[in-house]
Amino acid sequence: MTRVAHVKVGSRASALALKQAEMAVAALKHAHPGIGFEIVQFTTRGDRDLEHPLPEIGGKGVFTEELERSLLAGEIAVAVHSLKDLPTEQSPGLVVAAVLERADPGDVLVSRSKKALADLPARPAIGTSSTRRAAQIAALRPDVRLLELRGNVPTRVKKALAPDGPYDAIVLAAAGLDRLGLSPAISERFSPDRLLPAPGQGAIALQCRGEAPVRKLVATVNHEATWAAVTAERAFLAGLEGGCAAPVAAYARLQGKGLVLHGLVASGDGKKVLRFETSGAPSAAESLGRELAERALAAGAAELMPG
Repeated sequence: MTRVAHVKVGSRASALALKQAEMAVAALKHAHPGIGFEIVQFTTRGDRDLEHPLPEIGGKGVFTEELERSLLAGEIAVAVHSLKDLPTEQSPGLVVAAVLERADPGDVLVSRSKKALADLPARPAIGTSSTRRAAQIAALRPDVRLLELRGNVPTRVKKALAPDGPYDAIVLAAAGLDRLGLSPAISERFSPDRLLPAPGQGAIALQCRGEAPVRKLVATVNHEATWAAVTAERAFLAGLEGGCAAPVAAYARLQGKGLVLHGLVASGDGKKVLRFETSGAPSAAESLGRELAERALAAGAAELMPG
């Protein structure tokens, strides 16, 4: 590790992405005080195209492909991602070397009236860019009108609070608002038993090329409990072969000495929701996720997901 003197860390240029990159660099500096770290900013295809729904422009990879190309080219040594944005199938030559301790993995409601979902007026207009959130919100409020919502976190919150805007409320990840100091805008926090989060939500991933020494350096900041949880969640998603367009959710947590994994697959309109649960040793996280996906497929999950 002493051979590494300076490390370039890639990040999207949004306020949230830069905050997360700063958190990653702070953890790395604490673990390796003798090494210099530099954040390099990128604007991704997902950041540039705010007019189309994510599934139409390529799904989750639209937020990661530029950083991955730069990693492979050796222009940066580490890329920082929101783990939920990172496809489950890694690009050849790249690995997730560490995840930081997870923040609140749940979703929240931001409404201009400050009301919770149940208290919004009839046929509320709810903004979200996620089919997972849309399906579960529709299951909770069958009268909801779902509207497409794009933009970075501060922009989404501003749209939600606009007095003359089209949204009665929006749904987005708790971690983003908390990290940016925007939690006062939250009207309601959804517990996982009401609205199951996306696999990996709330976790920050540090990706690098497979070879040492940078991989070993980054691995020293890995949070083992978070790693076990997100490994199970992402294995569930991978086993279903579900991507950005699929209304799939998963959440795992340590309970005693075991790992409990919850999975969900829903129809796009929220009229059919399949829930599954399993538990086992944290060391078996990946197999737990795969086995739960097999159960979901046997129960008809594939019929609910877009082809």
